Amino acid sequence: MKLSALTAAMVLSLLPTVPNAIEIEKIQLPDMGDSSGALISPIEEQEFGAYFFRNLHSQAEISQDLEVQQYIQSIGLQLASHSDNPSTPFHFFVVMDPNINAFAGPGGYIGVNSGLILLTEAESELASVMAHEIGHVTQRHLYRQIETASKMSIPTVAATLAAILIGTQSPSMGQAALMAVQAGSVQFQINFTRDNEKEADRVGMQTLAESSFDPRSMPTFFERLQQSTRYYGKGVPEFLRTHPVSESRIADTRGRAETYPYRQVPDSMGYLLTKAKLYALTMHDKNAALKHFSTLEQQGTSEQRAVARYGIGLVDLQNLRYQAASEIFQQLAAQYPNQPQYIAALARTAVENHEYEKANQLYAKAMQNFPSNDAIKIEYTRALLKNAKPEQAKLVLLSLSDNQKERPFYYQTLAEIYADLNQPAESHRYMAEHYFAGGQTEDAILQIRLAKQEKNINYQMQAILDERLNFFLSEWEEMKKKRD
Repeated sequence: MKLSALTAAMVLSLLPTVPNAIEIEKIQLPDMGDSSGALISPIEEQEFGAYFFRNLHSQAEISQDLEVQQYIQSIGLQLASHSDNPSTPFHFFVVMDPNINAFAGPGGYIGVNSGLILLTEAESELASVMAHEIGHVTQRHLYRQIETASKMSIPTVAATLAAILIGTQSPSMGQAALMAVQAGSVQFQINFTRDNEKEADRVGMQTLAESSFDPRSMPTFFERLQQSTRYYGKGVPEFLRTHPVSESRIADTRGRAETYPYRQVPDSMGYLLTKAKLYALTMHDKNAALKHFSTLEQQGTSEQRAVARYGIGLVDLQNLRYQAASEIFQQLAAQYPNQPQYIAALARTAVENHEYEKANQLYAKAMQNFPSNDAIKIEYTRALLKNAKPEQAKLVLLSLSDNQKERPFYYQTLAEIYADLNQPAESHRYMAEHYFAGGQTEDAILQIRLAKQEKNINYQMQAILDERLNFFLSEWEEMKKKRD
């Protein structure tokens, strides 16, 4: 599924350009003040971002793998905490798309394509791209440009973003929606500014260095991307179309990077394991994947060779070779007891092989060793459901971190639990939240109506269902107005 229409560049370039970007120095950062605050409040900004993210789910494959999600969120928050505005709320996620791209949307939502992660050769390269996108957010490029566009309303901008999102799935539908917005006397231009890019580079470089990553990775990655364009022909990566890489830009970032002391920054196990998992998940030719990991198994450190074995185990699991996969993960879990991915993979293999009691024992042990690991909790919840233990599954699911309780998979799992507990109204209610979080508002409305048809609903539940139905209908009507 393509995401080519939705990038940081497109989001930021929907509106007229800022004539003169403020020069960024290493210590003296620009004071953005509250000029954009007159247009959009922090609460409105978060609502705008949530709207954007919900619609994105319906147009692109957002990774629901919590191990992948936990990694990208951890590296993102590490960078954000060292940015020039660490109090900004950020949400990082992975789009399962082979195209090389990353983008910053409203409300601090930053997406990175799996294709870009797999292209990086070092964790600092991935961090450099994310730091760049964080720079777009903290410098409020989107809202600075909105402010110059005759104080455009947030609903209008949100409708335009929705039109672009729909356009990725249905060009004619997206064009109709965009024309409807333009009919309201708002004209949009796709013209990303060089000043915005330079500013994001410079702020991102400082964030990268202060987060203990290698600043030299930014020009290194840009240079490799530029050199690779000769092989793409017309199919230039979306990241290069929306983040043009020139010789002067590479020289500017390289010169700035050289002002920082040189340091070797080893890749984390989280980065290596995430890359291995994404490669195994996205590589269609499983024989080629096995060959890839087998080659890696013969080189590097003992930890890197272990990651290669992990990759082989993942491919074995996909090919239903449960015994082979189990042996690999068993060895890795014993050799590296402090690495949660290995015992989780062993338990996952038991689930796939219908060894539910064994899986539950492994997950219970993993939860004792890694009590705050949400990826293990959600997998354990699903294993308990397969083993007909919904009450226990509910307790484990409810122990998830609060920031995981607004994602589609959480609501879907809760709906399954209540279905197993023979509470259909609750099941329909949470299935509605699952659809809504995934941008499927019409399906959410249907689920709420099904919930309202169930018998023996108490007053409190009726009030909740009425409130959610009215909310969903209001958003659905607003969406229809923008499309008609």
